[in-house]
Amino acid sequence: MQSFAKLLLLCGLLALASASPAKIQKRGVYKVERVPNPNYTGRNGPRALLKTLRKYRMPIPASVANAAQQQSEMITKRQQQRKKGKGKGRHGSKGGAAASNGQATGSAANGTGLVTATPEANDVEYLSPVKIGGQTLNLDFDSGSSDLWVFNSQLSQAATQGHTVFDPTQSNTFSLMQGATFEISYGDGSGAAGNVGTDTVDIGGATVTQQAVELATAVSQSFVEDTSNNGLLGLAFSSLNTVQPQQQKTFFDNVMSSLAEPLFTADLRAQAAGAYEFGRVDTSKFTGDMTWVPVNTTDGFWQFTSEQFAIDGGEPQTSTAGAQAIADTGTTLLLADPAVAQAYYAQVDGAVDDEQQGGFTFPCDAQLPDLQLDVGGNMATVKGTDINFAQVDDQTCFGGLQATPAGLQVYGDIFFKSNFIAFNGGNNTLGFAQHV
Repeated sequence: MQSFAKLLLLCGLLALASASPAKIQKRGVYKVERVPNPNYTGRNGPRALLKTLRKYRMPIPASVANAAQQQSEMITKRQQQRKKGKGKGRHGSKGGAAASNGQATGSAANGTGLVTATPEANDVEYLSPVKIGGQTLNLDFDSGSSDLWVFNSQLSQAATQGHTVFDPTQSNTFSLMQGATFEISYGDGSGAAGNVGTDTVDIGGATVTQQAVELATAVSQSFVEDTSNNGLLGLAFSSLNTVQPQQQKTFFDNVMSSLAEPLFTADLRAQAAGAYEFGRVDTSKFTGDMTWVPVNTTDGFWQFTSEQFAIDGGEPQTSTAGAQAIADTGTTLLLADPAVAQAYYAQVDGAVDDEQQGGFTFPCDAQLPDLQLDVGGNMATVKGTDINFAQVDDQTCFGGLQATPAGLQVYGDIFFKSNFIAFNGGNNTLGFAQHV
């Protein structure tokens, strides 16, 4: 009780200290690299597929559910469960809420920001460093969701062991938001829930003061086991944010006005570090001209029409008239219209829709053709080499292209590895070009 009272008093003082919004500096450009998760142990094709289906609440075929191994147990500060792993976790007390008055303010020293984006082994997840209240955590940037949540000192030692956690008591700019909570679910049954505060968030120099930061008091087992990933940063539209009773703006929405250009780019690479950059399009990262298409923001996603496809540069074919797709950095696979997947694997010797594996597989030594996909009326190419996702056994591999069981197509990291993508929030457009 004493620690609870002390934290409550401290949070109240911090709330008063952070009530004044920071001044906006001149517009800038910022870059953050993506880094690999060294603790990842290998790809699991069925599980990656299941994760995407559940993230978007799509129907789950029995074959996929049977092929995937699910771990969705929630560990809270009240459930002191043991977990094997290295590292030191913190055990903190849940503090009381203090009011937060000011508005989030973005700044950019030179109008841009850049951070690395490094993949985990086999490109299953890309992580980037983010500073929150001066504390650096590696987060997964997700253009398919809109919450910024982190592992923090409110969680039990069992939940935080091996993680880098955010400690709000060590930040002199943190303030809890009175009565605010969040709850978000992802893919394979993973999720997080907790309370909410505000703090200064810095991504490669692009900075927002009083950015909503969601502090998990419950996280799923899969996040607990992934000790290199300390939370997610959502980059979809703010209408998807789960904070209650009042939705909060994303980091990108808050920082956009201070950027040299109101956009961010995703430069994801196969088996190599890439980067997220805020405020400019680096033309050295792609070949030819960038194609821009309008996005439909109605559902909060970076969504566009995608009703045609071609295989290895052949004649365009129509999948489904009016079909829609979204660009999602937080999804590993590429889920396309069933007509696309069926026609593509019909051109791959030995490929089958394997019920036991929950999706399309093929001989690992098969030569995979390139795939062209319609992005807003223009074709983007996904290299065949990027579609070979995971090895099932010594001779069989699981495809990175799979059929969506619902109307929505999800173009995840398989698509991004072949293409440099720009997200323009100023005019709600998506740009793409072939990687160098």
